[in-house]
Amino acid sequence: MERFIETDKKDTRSGFGDGLLELGKKNKHIVALCADLTGSLKMDAFAKTFPGRFIQAGIAEANMIGMAAGIAIGGKIPFTGTFANFSTGRVYDQIRQSVAYSDKNVKICASHAGITLGEDGATHQMLEDIGMMKMLPNMVVINPCDYNQTKAATIAIADHIGPVYLRFGRPKVPVFIPKYEPFIIGKALKINEGTDVSIFATGHLVWEAIVAAKALESEGLSVEVINIHTIKPLDDEAILASARKTGCVVSAEEHQRNGGLGDSIAQLLARNLPTPMEMVAIDDQFGESGTPEQLMEKYGLNSESIILAVKRVLARK
Repeated sequence: MERFIETDKKDTRSGFGDGLLELGKKNKHIVALCADLTGSLKMDAFAKTFPGRFIQAGIAEANMIGMAAGIAIGGKIPFTGTFANFSTGRVYDQIRQSVAYSDKNVKICASHAGITLGEDGATHQMLEDIGMMKMLPNMVVINPCDYNQTKAATIAIADHIGPVYLRFGRPKVPVFIPKYEPFIIGKALKINEGTDVSIFATGHLVWEAIVAAKALESEGLSVEVINIHTIKPLDDEAILASARKTGCVVSAEEHQRNGGLGDSIAQLLARNLPTPMEMVAIDDQFGESGTPEQLMEKYGLNSESIILAVKRVLARK
């Protein structure tokens, strides 16, 4: 875990904005579209630098997805941006029919995902988006963990031909992934080697898993932590190898238990390697207003909850 040390705190949406700007400088085919949330999505620098390649769609998310699909037909690489609930729930039909079904090269970029949106409350806290997107054929689903990984993921998805759903958040969270760590779609990133239990975490929960692992190691446990930044395609090989070694697993995510990362891992293990498993996730509930820290604690999405899940699964090993 020596390579993965907190160096700063930044919001992952800024990683997206900085990655998009860098992409724009490198690739003239990159086009950005936003649904009246340019500042919130940190797309303003791209819009100012490349006004001819930026489209302000207004509060018309379905039209934005349709425009992106058409732009992709013309050989450009469109990146759409709005909040996660508007990026998925409001426009699911357009994504299914105009993007996924025809395998369009559209990058759907969603900020303010999960419960850490905070004070805006349940109507804006999107906790079902990973499930919705991963069920669509052709769709790649990525959920990076910090500023550096979000920037790297934003740049990487431009080279992938086909639809991508990129999920990130609003609050400032620890930056711990090395600046030049390669981002490979579909390839999990091992944070720590261990032999007693595997923790598979995604998004904001990766840092919480690291904190939990350090606490558990002080109690004499050997904890393997793996960052599953790509939920689809899942890195089956890395997950099965780790589960085979440790004999029990915990998944951790800022999403509903149904349809999320844990659901995908459970299916994989059921088919190939039945293994005791616990899931740290939202338990079939909507969120509520509160600070990100208050909500993560109330809904059991922190290091303490991961520690308890590890102890439960070890008892079943």
